[in-house]
Amino acid sequence: MSRATLAKKPREVAEMFDGVARRYDLTNTVLTGGIDHLWRRAVVRAVDARPGERILDIAAGTGTSSEPFADAGVDVVPADFSLGMMREGNRRRPDLPFTAADATRLPFADGSFDVVTMSFGLRNVQDFPAALREFRRVARPGGRLVICEFSQPVVPVMSTVYSRGVLKVLPAVARRTSSNPDAYVYLAESIEAWPAQEELARSIREAGWEQVRWRNLTGGIAAIHHATAPLAAPGTLA
Repeated sequence: MSRATLAKKPREVAEMFDGVARRYDLTNTVLTGGIDHLWRRAVVRAVDARPGERILDIAAGTGTSSEPFADAGVDVVPADFSLGMMREGNRRRPDLPFTAADATRLPFADGSFDVVTMSFGLRNVQDFPAALREFRRVARPGGRLVICEFSQPVVPVMSTVYSRGVLKVLPAVARRTSSNPDAYVYLAESIEAWPAQEELARSIREAGWEQVRWRNLTGGIAAIHHATAPLAAPGTLA
């Protein structure tokens, strides 16, 4: 079984996720004690999908993040670059329009979506600032960005317990549920190396997004970042 390194070469990352696809959702639930379901519901509320809107759910994996939108009758496009994850998703939900896509080179026209959302995938992108710019390109003027990602706990005691306790035992717990426990070594490393909330907000602004803000989840273990695409300049077509 393969595991990615922090160099995050796209092929390595894709192959790693291919290898854990079958039990990926179960393993996530076990490792988080079910909190991942609360985080995903928070994302759905943050997206605040409206009738007639079109949503791009990038790094959708097996489609669990897309299902609430589809079930509500919202036009959602789940996209990922792991074919194994999408095959597993298509096996469970053949009604979802899974689309192979690299976050840094999306196969969609400019201004195609009202909302671009990504949950727990941005830190796996080799050039995540390029991905944020690409998300801006495919969002319509005034469109919304919702990014949910692991972050830095804001309570000192929780930060210590999380970094020295929880992240250290992830691989051991994963051995009971995952087909590739070594992949969760990468998971822990990527979380520890990921920038804090303020740094990610700065990167989002630098990618051309406006009204950037975030909300911590579970004391900052994860955070939801919101942003808005600029409106078209006066005299130009939206």
